[in-house]
Amino acid sequence: MRKAWSIPLALLVTGAAATVAIGAASDDTVSPASLRWVAIGQAALDKGQAPAAIDAFEAALAVDPKDARAFLGIAHAYDMQSLPGRAIKYYREALSLEPNDLGALEGQGKALIARGATTRARVNLDRIKTLCKTDCSAAKRLETALAAPPPVIAATASAEPVKPTVSKN
Repeated sequence: MRKAWSIPLALLVTGAAATVAIGAASDDTVSPASLRWVAIGQAALDKGQAPAAIDAFEAALAVDPKDARAFLGIAHAYDMQSLPGRAIKYYREALSLEPNDLGALEGQGKALIARGATTRARVNLDRIKTLCKTDCSAAKRLETALAAPPPVIAATASAEPVKPTVSKN
């Protein structure tokens, strides 16, 4: 009867050790398959194909959920589609993995400006300036975006409600 429980225990211990070894390796490196998907996503972004880029970056995240480049790529794709709210979410994810990424801080700052959150964008600018010890183009671009007039949001609702037309046949 002792053997009946010793085999599952041995498998459990072996599995736990293998999981620890795999986890340690994945924290330090990005999966080659994820890198391929990120390259495909970047190529789609370069062609202006934001939806295809998002699909590729999501595939990269399915392979390796800790690939900050994939989160950053999705954020850029949403920026390309003028969806700053969604972009901010993915910039936040990228920054949670790579808190000192100047591109992510700048992109998130610009997306925040597009949403009217200039105070939060200034926090990003201060962070960029802290990270950049010399001349920093990311800080200059974000300062320029902050100095620009706020974006005009087009009104979609008219003052008068639209009356349905009735056709007489």
